[in-house]
Amino acid sequence: MKSRENLVRLKLFQVNEKRRRMDQLDSMIAEFDRMAAELEAQIVSEETKAGITDLNHFAYPTFAKAARLRRDNLRTSQAELVQQRESADTELAEAQAELAKAEALENRDAKGRSDAVASRAMTG
Repeated sequence: MKSRENLVRLKLFQVNEKRRRMDQLDSMIAEFDRMAAELEAQIVSEETKAGITDLNHFAYPTFAKAARLRRDNLRTSQAELVQQRESADTELAEAQAELAKAEALENRDAKGRSDAVASRAMTG
């Protein structure tokens, strides 16, 4: 039953692809977190140098404003990636279930073939 073997291979490929996607999302989320933490440290440093922490103050450092904006954008992107990861996690679980079904069918067919061969050997 070549078609079942191909189906199992296809499902295995899909599971591996979904795992790779999850790994990519995890690394991107971690990278965004690291970058946001670095920006936070730069913001604190700029505010300390200027002695001004009020965003609405006329002399608030422009670099700190830009860094805040970038940090906020990173956090927003990170939240979107977390949502994508949750969706990918669900897709991975579905793909693993489909793989398990395909493997069960393949095992059942293989057992049926081996039982048929054994019964022919006994009668023959």
